[in-house]
Amino acid sequence: MHPTFQPGLRFEWHYTVPERASVPELYHDTLFCRDMPKVLATGYLVGMMELACLHGMMPYVDWPQEQSLGTMVNFRHLAPTPPGMRLRIQGEVLEVEGRRVRFRVEAWDEVEKVCEGIHERHLIDPVRFRDKVARKQAQWRAMAKQE
Repeated sequence: MHPTFQPGLRFEWHYTVPERASVPELYHDTLFCRDMPKVLATGYLVGMMELACLHGMMPYVDWPQEQSLGTMVNFRHLAPTPPGMRLRIQGEVLEVEGRRVRFRVEAWDEVEKVCEGIHERHLIDPVRFRDKVARKQAQWRAMAKQE
């Protein structure tokens, strides 16, 4: 990570909410969700908040040899957003401690503030991470054979 990536750094990202991000569309395979309001699903919004932080980090990491994964989210979803509206997500780096980065993140649709909270990401070496996942998959397959 570049040394200029430090607390106080601010970033902004924009995203137009697609139909597929609404509760009934995102959870189309769950019968009781099909009758829910056609608004941005909290789970999808969390993903957008994470992606905004990742986007804010991109100029400061050696992508793709250095990547990051979300490890903590603590967001409040404050207001509904229908598909088609544009989100403006703003963040600030609060802390950089080793490979851990902590952000404050807020999102607005075109009318009001819709989300706020804290997010943490950890820098990873993607090769080492893929090896770790492969070991876990092998362990899982071995356990399944024993059953």
